[in-house]
Amino acid sequence: MGFEEDIFISYAHIDNQPFTEGQEGWITDFHRALQIRLAQLRGETPKIWRDLKLQGNDYFSDTIVERFPKVALLVSVISPRYVKSEWCVKELQEFYKAAATTGGVRVADKSRIFKVIKTPIPRNEHPLEVQELLGYEFYQFDQSGKPIEFSKIFGPEAERHYWTKVNDLAYDIKQMLDKFSSHSNGAVEHTPIASTETTIYLAETTFDLVEERDKIKRELQQRGYIVVPEQSLPPYYPDFEKVVCENLERCKLSIHLIGARYGIVPEGAERSLVVLQNELAIQHGQQSPEFLRLVWMPPGLQPQEPRQEEFITSLQSDVNLLQTSLEELKTIIKDKLNPTPQPTKDIIAEDGPLRVYLICDQRDLEAIAPLDDYLYSQGFEVILPLFEGDEAQVRQDHQEQLQICDVVIIYCGDVQEPWLRTKLGDLRKVYGYGRSKPMLAKGIFMGEPHTEQKRRWCRTHEAQLIKNFKELELFAQHIREGNGNG
Repeated sequence: MGFEEDIFISYAHIDNQPFTEGQEGWITDFHRALQIRLAQLRGETPKIWRDLKLQGNDYFSDTIVERFPKVALLVSVISPRYVKSEWCVKELQEFYKAAATTGGVRVADKSRIFKVIKTPIPRNEHPLEVQELLGYEFYQFDQSGKPIEFSKIFGPEAERHYWTKVNDLAYDIKQMLDKFSSHSNGAVEHTPIASTETTIYLAETTFDLVEERDKIKRELQQRGYIVVPEQSLPPYYPDFEKVVCENLERCKLSIHLIGARYGIVPEGAERSLVVLQNELAIQHGQQSPEFLRLVWMPPGLQPQEPRQEEFITSLQSDVNLLQTSLEELKTIIKDKLNPTPQPTKDIIAEDGPLRVYLICDQRDLEAIAPLDDYLYSQGFEVILPLFEGDEAQVRQDHQEQLQICDVVIIYCGDVQEPWLRTKLGDLRKVYGYGRSKPMLAKGIFMGEPHTEQKRRWCRTHEAQLIKNFKELELFAQHIREGNGNG
C-alpha cells in the first residue's frame, strides 16, 4: 500500500497564535511556505496536513492515529509548549509506531521524522524520539544571548534566515520523498549507502559559524554528496569518540570550521568538540593516507577565549589550514573532491628559462616592479599572480604556478601577517597541488618599512630572507650556479 499523504505537521497550537489581529500564525505561514517550496522543487504539489482543531480537554483523536500508516513523513515543530503537551508527544510516538509497519523510521541513514526547532530548549528536554536528530533551528541568538525566531515580524534579516531554513528543510524532504516515489508500495528497505557515493565529514562547530556550516552542507548535498554526522554527537565520552570515528571511517574528506569561541567540552573530556573532532580526523588520516582534511577559519579571526587563542596558534603550523573567504573555501572543497588532472611532464617544458613565481599582494604591484625588472634582466621568466577573474580562477592559477615554477619569491610589503602565513602554507602544500619535483629555491623579500614586527613575520626556516637588492643578487646567483648556468 502506497502513502496517501506526504507530510503531517505536528505542532502545539499556541505556537500558531498570531501576535496581532489580521496576521497569520507562525505554523500557518510555515505550512504554506513549505508547501510552495516543495512544489517548486518536485514539480507537483505535496499533500501536507495538520490537525486544525483547538486542543483543550478533548481526547486524543483516533482519526489521526488511523491516518499515520498512510503518511510518509512527519515534521515535528519543537517548542516549550510542544514538549509539555501530552497530545503532541503522543502524535510523535504514534507516528513512530506506525512507521514500523511501512519500513521503519529510518531510511538508509535518514529519518522520516524532521525536527524543526522553533524556540530553543535544551536537547535533553526534547522527546526521546527526536532527541538525537540534529534538526532545523529556526532561530539565532542576539548579542545579549536572547533567541530571535526567524519570522518577518523580527525584521528583514530574520525573514531572510527563515526562507533559507525553509529551503534547507524542503530540499531534504524532497530527497526523502523521491526515495519513496521510486518504490511503488511506498515502503523503503534499509539499504546500505552505495559505495559510489562520496561521504564527507562536516564537523560540528561553534554557534558563531553555524550559518557558514549550513551553507557548506547545503552546497555539498545539492552536489549529491552525503554529509555526516546526520545526528547530534553524544554529549559525553567515550561515546563521542566512537561515533565520530565511525563517521570518519565512511568519509573521503573532513571539513573543520574554526570560530572565535572554544566550544562545548563533552562530559568526560578535557578539550572542546571542535578540537576533538580535528584530532580524531588527524588520527584517521594517519591510518588512511587517501583521507583528506581541511581546516578553515575566516581571515582576521579574533579568538574570544584564551583556550581558543591557544588552539588557533597551534593550527598555524597545520599544512591543511586555510584562512580564506567562505566562497574560496567552497572552491577548494570542490577541487579536493574533483581534482583537475595534473599536467604531464611532456606538457611542462623542461628547457627554457627558469621560471620565478613572484608572489605579491595587488597593493604591492608598483613596489615589486624593480624586482620584476631585475630578475627579467638576469634571464629569469617572471610570473606574477593573477588578479583578474573570480576567486576560483585566481586560486587555480596560483596553484598551477606553484606546480610548474622553479623558484618562488614572496614579497612581504603592504600586507599583514595572516596573508604571509597563508602564502607560506601554500608552499607546504605544493605536492598536494600536483608538484613532482622540489623547487630550486624559496625566498621572502622583505619590503619597506623594515619594522621589527615584519622581521618576526618573515623569519622562517622554510624560505631564505632577502632584505635588499644586494641579497637578491646573491640569491639569483646561487640559483644560476646551482642550476649549472653560472
